[in-house]
Amino acid sequence: MLLAAVLLVISKYHLIQQWVFGTVFSPEMSKTLIVVFSGLFCAFIQLFCLTAILDMLLVAAWMVQRGCTMKRQHHTWARYTIGIAVLLLCAIGVQQAMKVPNVRCIELTLHDLPQGMDGFRLVQMTDLHISRFLNGPWVRQVVARTNALNPDLIVITGDLIDGTPKARRDDVDPLRDLRAKHGVVTILGYHEYYFDASQWTTMFEQLGMVALANARLRIATDVAELVVAGVNDTAALAHGLPGPDAARALSGVSHESLTVLLTHRPVDTAAHTQAGVDLQLAGHTHGGMIPGFDALVICTCMSAMARESGMASLFDWADPPR
Repeated sequence: MLLAAVLLVISKYHLIQQWVFGTVFSPEMSKTLIVVFSGLFCAFIQLFCLTAILDMLLVAAWMVQRGCTMKRQHHTWARYTIGIAVLLLCAIGVQQAMKVPNVRCIELTLHDLPQGMDGFRLVQMTDLHISRFLNGPWVRQVVARTNALNPDLIVITGDLIDGTPKARRDDVDPLRDLRAKHGVVTILGYHEYYFDASQWTTMFEQLGMVALANARLRIATDVAELVVAGVNDTAALAHGLPGPDAARALSGVSHESLTVLLTHRPVDTAAHTQAGVDLQLAGHTHGGMIPGFDALVICTCMSAMARESGMASLFDWADPPR
């Protein structure tokens, strides 16, 4: 009875967050509590799924071999094993989630790349979800790892934060130390709109970033002009703000320029190709977080890329498996 009550409370973790803190995305409680309760919630989900699978297998075995049922003690040991395995997996998962993301190096081949641009180092950061869980010290390590790459340009494709500017001020402050030859460019993901997009845009600019909202930035490199365009997320519409407008963002951009488009969601690649985009960078999918599901994301994105011509797209985020 007590175990059932505990499981019931754990299952309502997000609802409790909503009641107590007003949001499930930024519970302003200690990191230790977030680790414990989020870990237990993940364990509950896995326990439910694995127990359901076990029960279905037992029913299938009973239907195939009527009368030859597994002994009760075998049932018990199977469930204990599942419980222990789930707790172990969730402990590993939480530990992985707290790690600084691994660097994933990808060499891109672009058609008509201007002579002299070969070797241009562009670093993409996305979906960091800076919060009480992934806080200032963690961000400082991410910044150090990014700067060590000696990038020519840093771009951020949204969902950088969870929380209000007031709550996250100290946590995002290390971002002002990001260094790249041609600066740092960002767009908003849908989580920024949950916590006042205009305030976050101002905050990002105070941190030294260029925040693009259906706009573009022309960068004069040593050998050619690079255009970085960025569009709003569709979540903006629900908050009375302009939605994504690639036509506006790319207005006046010559097809002779090397054009990089930043979108939070990996969508509309065909239209962007026709508009002259050479490289589209997106986040949102968190590809790599859960082994197995990352393959689904990669297959979907690669399928979309295979249907396009003349444009390279990167949709997969190099977050370590959680």
